[in-house]
Formats: sequence, structure tokens, C-alpha cells
Amino acid sequence: MWAQQFQTPAGEPLSLAAFKGKPLLLNFWATWCPPCVEELPMIEAFWQEHAVKGLQVVGLAIDQPSAVRRFLERQPLTFPVALAGFGGTELSKSLGNSTGSLPFSVFFAADGRVFAKKLGQLTRDDLSGWLLASA
Repeated sequence: MWAQQFQTPAGEPLSLAAFKGKPLLLNFWATWCPPCVEELPMIEAFWQEHAVKGLQVVGLAIDQPSAVRRFLERQPLTFPVALAGFGGTELSKSLGNSTGSLPFSVFFAADGRVFAKKLGQLTRDDLSGWLLASA
């Protein structure tokens, strides 16, 4: 998992290894997935609130690069987003998403272990509970 590397919508490399050592929410999403799009503003707000405490968020888009770029122009996100494509689907399956459905989120504790995961739309209670319990 930590050896995975993807490209950002701007074409820059994004290595998941750079996020090891702090709590990390890894969110698999797509522009064509209504619950994904609906949860992104809440994830953004949660990240903005907790980033100063060390929380990291990465959004892995299982989508066409052009669709992701258009979406981010309309709804900017300040946490890192990467274009994951087929590799992202395989990564989500390796993390427990046997059907490859979206949205899928995995919360890693600071020590790098999977602390929690959820298939389906996140709630603020999910995020708060995971962050509190993993501390």
C-alpha cells in the first residue's frame, strides 16, 4: 500500500509513502458517484479542521482524468487528490473493498495500520469517532 504512487490532476507525482507516520484518511471516489460527490465537502471541512493536529486526507479518484479536472474546477478540494484509475480499484480491493464499489474509505492510524474502513458514504460521526479512537 505505502509503495503506491499516482499522479495528481496537475500531473505531479503523489506517493502514498509520504503520508506514513500520521493518521490518514484514504478516500476512493469518482465524479459519477453521487454519494462520493456529496461527502467530499464534509471531508474537506473535516480535514481543514483537523489538519493542524496532523490528520492527512488523500482522495483517490477512480475516474477519467479530464472528468476529475473539470470537477475540481467547479468544486476545489485543498487536500491532495490523485488519479488512481484501475490501480486504485485494485488497491481498494486489497484493502477490503471486495466489490470495488464507491465510495470506499480507509482510515490508517499513525503507525500505518488500517484502523477503520467503510464502504458507502461517510458521516462526520464516522470521521470524528475514528480520529478520537485512533489517538
